[in-house]
Amino acid sequence: MLLAAVLASSIFPLYWTFVVASSDNSAIGEATPPLVPGGNLMENISRVFESSEFSLALMNSAIVATTVAVGNVFFSALAGFAFARLRFRGRNALLVTVVATMMVPTQLGIIPLYLLTTELGWTGHLQALIVPALVSAFGVFWMRQAVDETVPNELVEAAMMDGCSLVRIFWHVALPAIRPAAAVLGLFTFMGAWNDFFWPLVVLNPENPTVQVALSVLASGYYTDYALMLTGALLGVLPVLGVFLLLARQIVGGIMAGAVKG
Repeated sequence: MLLAAVLASSIFPLYWTFVVASSDNSAIGEATPPLVPGGNLMENISRVFESSEFSLALMNSAIVATTVAVGNVFFSALAGFAFARLRFRGRNALLVTVVATMMVPTQLGIIPLYLLTTELGWTGHLQALIVPALVSAFGVFWMRQAVDETVPNELVEAAMMDGCSLVRIFWHVALPAIRPAAAVLGLFTFMGAWNDFFWPLVVLNPENPTVQVALSVLASGYYTDYALMLTGALLGVLPVLGVFLLLARQIVGGIMAGAVKG
């Protein structure tokens, strides 16, 4: 019963967004708000795409979030494998330095990063969002822990004795073992890049927005059209749900494997 109540309370905001997105503002302003979907969903969706650069924003966010998620998983897995299974001078000190950068607020790096992107001529272009986010300290630490728990030293040593190179060991031994952890990292990274608002607002032009910037445009003005705004929010959350459903099997498989191992 408690789990059902938690599930209902978690789903209700998304359901309410769908109800408002399928209604008009007159229904929303009634004394008793509607609890069932209306018939204006397609009209509101058409209004969203007509009133802003929403189609371009969806495409930009999809490119940025997908590229950042794939790059973060790949580079973080490479670094995590090196920190967990390779022996080199200064390994522990370098790992501590990487983890310590997680304690630095992101806002402190906005001005230097903006100056750098301006110097490189990236201002107003998507590479200003993609390149700085291709690897993260959290991703490196996360994948290092995953490699340390799922890829035994003996397995790596056996592969090296059989003549495997480090690249083949990473690709054929380590990467399949850490696939559930990589799926979780990919989901979190995709969500973070998709929902990012401040940095795209700073570095991109209003004519070339991402989803969150386009949603802020829908919410601006003297008159707030809640149906229009929440229709945009509904369209903006659907790709995240799609990515979650795509990776859900890997995530649940990793949880079950951890439970069996425990």
